[in-house]
Amino acid sequence: MAESTLEKRGARTAVNGPEAGLTKLNPLADKLKLRLDEDQLTNCMRCGFCLPACPTFRETGIEAESPRGRIALMKAVADGLMDPDEAFETQMNHCLGCRACEPACPADVKYGQLIEQARDAIEDHTTSHRWWVKTVRSVMFKQVFPKQRNMRLLGGALQLYQRTGLARLARGAGAMKLLPRHLADMEAIMPAASRTGVVDRIGEHVPARGPRIAKVGLFRGCLMDVLFTETNVKTAELLATAGFEVVIPPAQNCCGALHAHSGEAEGARALARRNIRAFREAGVDYIVSNAGGCGAALVEYDHLLHEDVQWREDAAWFAQRVIDVSELLMRSGRVTELLAVGLPETRDAAQAASSEAGSRASAPPVADGDPRAGAVAGGTPIAAAACAPAAETITYQDSCHLRNVMRSAEAPRRLLQQVAGTCYTEMCESDRCCGSAGIYNLTQPEMAGDILAHKMEHANRTGAGVILTSNPGCLLQMKLGVKRHGRDAEVTHVVDYLHRRLRIQEAPRRG
Repeated sequence: MAESTLEKRGARTAVNGPEAGLTKLNPLADKLKLRLDEDQLTNCMRCGFCLPACPTFRETGIEAESPRGRIALMKAVADGLMDPDEAFETQMNHCLGCRACEPACPADVKYGQLIEQARDAIEDHTTSHRWWVKTVRSVMFKQVFPKQRNMRLLGGALQLYQRTGLARLARGAGAMKLLPRHLADMEAIMPAASRTGVVDRIGEHVPARGPRIAKVGLFRGCLMDVLFTETNVKTAELLATAGFEVVIPPAQNCCGALHAHSGEAEGARALARRNIRAFREAGVDYIVSNAGGCGAALVEYDHLLHEDVQWREDAAWFAQRVIDVSELLMRSGRVTELLAVGLPETRDAAQAASSEAGSRASAPPVADGDPRAGAVAGGTPIAAAACAPAAETITYQDSCHLRNVMRSAEAPRRLLQQVAGTCYTEMCESDRCCGSAGIYNLTQPEMAGDILAHKMEHANRTGAGVILTSNPGCLLQMKLGVKRHGRDAEVTHVVDYLHRRLRIQEAPRRG
C-alpha cells in the first residue's frame, strides 16, 4: 500500500518486537522537515571552510561539532534518513550560534537561520527539560524579558541584593558553595543592577550638540537596561556629542535574540513587531544598538518576519536602519577628532608618539603576519603606531554577532586607535568566540569554560591593562576570564571607555 503524503514528508522510526518492520511517524522529524530551509540545506557544499572557524570543532575535532556536520544531521532528518533523537538535540544545543562560519562560507549558507529553525522545532517537542526548567523558561521568556515593568522589578531585586549586604552575607555564609562553580563565579562578577533605566535617568530625548546630523533611535535592550544602564546613558551622550539627536522610544522592548536562539521563534516575532512599531512611529533615520547580540537580532527582522505579509515591508524598513554605535560614531567624525586631541594629561605623550611614528589614522599598512596587525572586516590590516612610554595599553575582543552578522569589525578598532595617550594592541584570534554566546556559558559551562581558557591565553599575551568589547555578554565573560585565568586587567564596554576618555559633560539627569 502506498505511503500517505504525511509519511513521505516525515521521518519514520522502526518499531522493535513483534511489529518489527512497521514504522511510525516521528513528530519532531516532521516539524524539522517543515521548518528547515531546504535551499540553505542544499547550498552547503561540504567544502570544510567552516571547520577552522567553528569554536566547538576546534575544541573537539569532531565532525558533528562543526557547522558542516550539524547541517548534515539536519539534512539527514529532513530527508528521512535518520530520526532526531536526544543525541541530535544535544548536538544542536552544543552550537554557540557565534556564526563565525558564515563569513568563511563560499556558498553563503545562512547557518544561523538553520540552527534557529532547528531549535525552534526541537523546543516544540523536547522531553529533555525538567518540569522546573520549563517553568523557568516560560516565566523568563513570556513574563520577564518582554515586559519592561517586570525587568525593572528584576533589576530592583538584584539591586536590593547587592546594596543591602545580602550579597556579602550570602558569600560569607558559604551559600555560593551550594551553587555550581560557573553560577557562583557569575554572581561574583555581576555588575551593579538598577531598577531605573536610561529613560528614567535622562528622559526620552537628548538634543544634538552642535549642528544636527540626523535623528537616531537608541535601542536600550532588556537586560542591558537594568545591568548596564550607565552604558546606555553614555551611548546617548556620545551620540549627542557626535551631532545626533537621540530619541529613546519608551514602547520598545526586548530584541528577541534570546528567544530566537533558544527556539522561541514566535515570541521573537511578537517582540519584533512591537519594536518596529515603536521606532517607525518615532520617525528615526537610524536605529542604534550598543550590544552586538541585540544588533544582530534587530538587523535580521526582515528575515524573521519575511512570511508575515502585514509586517514584511516595515521589517525591511527597520532592518535597513539598524547600525552599531561605533559605526555611526566613525561616520560622524566629530568624536574621532576629539579622541585624537586627547585629555590634557595625555596630550604631550600622544604628540610625542605622533611625531615619532605618524598619526594612527595615516599609519602605513602593516605587512601580513606582523603581530601588530589586526584582521578586520574584508581582511584589511590595521596599523599600530609606536607607543609612547606612558601610554595605556588596550586591546579589543570582538563581539561575534557584531563581526559575523552586522559585519562591523573595523569601526570599534578605528575608534580605539584614535584615542590619544593609548597603545592599541591587537589580540591574537580576537575574532574567536569567548564562550558567552547569550546564555551558552550558563547552559553549556564546560565547553564555554574551555573556550574561555584559550581566549584568556591570548588576552594575557597582549599585556593590556584594559580589555574592551562591544557586547554585554562578552564583557561579563571576559571579566570571568580575568577572574579565573587573567592578569589584573579592567574589562569594559567600548562606549564606557570612550566616554571616560573624552570626559563628556553629562546630559541632565532626572532624580
